[in-house]
Amino acid sequence: MVVNLTNSPTFDEASLAFFQASMDNLLAAAEKAGIGHFVILSIVGVDQVSGLDYYRAKTLQEDLLKAGPVPYSIVRATQFMEFIDSVLSWTADDDTVRLPETLLQPVAAADVAATVAEVAAGAPLNGTLDLGGPDTYPLDELGRITLAAKGDSRTVTVDNNAGVFGAVTDAVLTTKDGARIAPTRYADWLK
Repeated sequence: MVVNLTNSPTFDEASLAFFQASMDNLLAAAEKAGIGHFVILSIVGVDQVSGLDYYRAKTLQEDLLKAGPVPYSIVRATQFMEFIDSVLSWTADDDTVRLPETLLQPVAAADVAATVAEVAAGAPLNGTLDLGGPDTYPLDELGRITLAAKGDSRTVTVDNNAGVFGAVTDAVLTTKDGARIAPTRYADWLK
């Protein structure tokens, strides 16, 4: 079995070349070694956000795996709870955090790791399993909740063009019917 959790060192156009090269190399090695299950971690809704280079690169990674010679499983997760502070920092100054109203469904990395391990230990899905956290929030609300929990007095203002998630419309980064819902709630994780 191969579990590929590698990530591009950049989130720009260079990430396409990274995923192309890494998947070409790993798939060739997996086929040569007779590997019977290849698992990757991806992002819920990744194929619906063509305006972001990194999301196009992750979609390429999925497509290469699907077209490859090895039985596979794709685990798509929603935004990790552990990344919310970074998301807030992208559009923040000393007084204000500008965030779009993009819907996110934060999931704990520990819940993702457990799901990837379970999928890897099982039979290949030759398909995709979506995983999300139990609650969905507009990103601006998630920002307010996060800042309040940390005692941060900055103000969150809605700017639907701010940051990476300004390029995302509707609820494409949230799970749909049939997805697995992880148990950890964001409010509990913050504590």
